Amino acid sequence: MPSEILLKIFSYLDAVSLLCTGCVSRRFYHLANDNFIWIGIYSTAFSPARSNWKFNSVEKIAMSMSFLSVQDKEAGYWKKEYITKQIASVKAALADILKPVNPYTGLPVKTKEALRIFGLGWAIILKEKSGKEYIMEHVDLSINDTSVTVIWYGKKWPCLASLSTLDLCGMTPVFTDWYKTPTKHRLRWHSLIAKYNLSHLTVSTMIGCDRLIRIFCLHPGLLVGVWKKEEELAFVMANLHFHHLVERSTLGSATIPYELPPHSPFLDDSPEYGLHGYQLHVDLHSGGVFYLCGTFRNLFTKRGNIENGHVKLIVIHLKNNREHLPLIGKVGLSWKTDIFDGCIKSCSMMDVTLLDEHGKPFWCFSSPVCLRSPATPSDSSSFLGQTYNVDYVDAEGRVHVELVWIRETEEYLIVNLVLYLSIAKINHWFGTEY
Repeated sequence: MPSEILLKIFSYLDAVSLLCTGCVSRRFYHLANDNFIWIGIYSTAFSPARSNWKFNSVEKIAMSMSFLSVQDKEAGYWKKEYITKQIASVKAALADILKPVNPYTGLPVKTKEALRIFGLGWAIILKEKSGKEYIMEHVDLSINDTSVTVIWYGKKWPCLASLSTLDLCGMTPVFTDWYKTPTKHRLRWHSLIAKYNLSHLTVSTMIGCDRLIRIFCLHPGLLVGVWKKEEELAFVMANLHFHHLVERSTLGSATIPYELPPHSPFLDDSPEYGLHGYQLHVDLHSGGVFYLCGTFRNLFTKRGNIENGHVKLIVIHLKNNREHLPLIGKVGLSWKTDIFDGCIKSCSMMDVTLLDEHGKPFWCFSSPVCLRSPATPSDSSSFLGQTYNVDYVDAEGRVHVELVWIRETEEYLIVNLVLYLSIAKINHWFGTEY
């Protein structure tokens, strides 16, 4: 078919259809880059509307702009301009919707609304040692108080032994209104959130098992289920904290994660007194069931309370019985695939949100955790019951929880909860020199 006729046909397509058409062949790609077509799309999308314009105003704009701007531009120039401005408009809309902050949580009020409006989803990219890639979109997700749990499962997993890495990416439609019309082959923007090395699925990262699967925890916040018998993937589960979640899921690239803007230190007007006025919100949950949902206010610690490069912040004191908290129900991590489901005892997801004295998120994470018997006896062993510990560590700090199993009431009781905050993080945050 002559190029002139194809260009005429292409001129009736919308932006998404035109981009898809350009993927058919090299000839279609060059024709779909035509500046006369794209300048019309650009002017329709971004030219300001005026009430005194006539009904054919869009065509007149395109015609007038075409004589001035098309002939001296390389092919595809106006396509790039259109896409660039679309991305800029998405970023501006994100910034606007995430601006209101909940004073109690320190997190954006409209995070859940942003996830819905922008059609945000998540995918994992499994990479073989040979370089071959498998892209899998999430099968299920649940939105919690301060996090979202995303799950992948199915029957077409690649062989685990052949895999090297797993990339976790956010996915958003290239054009924000396109997700309203669901289609299988959609144009989406990938934003890398984290990269994981699957060779780390070892005994040291295994946190639990049942009769069918073993589960492994990879930092940050990824849970990998492996069938015991076949030693193949059963499911992947990611727990993503709301803090900067929308930005990390939309504003990065396919190879480079979103980078937070430079931090301006908050002025600490009384560094000699240490940390004060902190607030902690912690959840333990799985499958929509919450075992703990607690908020602790007015936390403080003295400057001299430093251990091994960390400031010790005690939330629940071991010797103060009035502070001890019970967990609700029997702790277990629920999992499912398209064939089986189950629950792994003594494991769950932990969401932590620590706010500084100004109500700003200081340290936030979501991660799988498990209850383990302590290697050495602790002070909590004086309680009447079996003792367990829950520990989490990353570059910014450490969480240590001590629990006692009360046999009479069949419940866990938290008797000690301590945060260890990195001095490097505190100095960076406040510009101090602890």
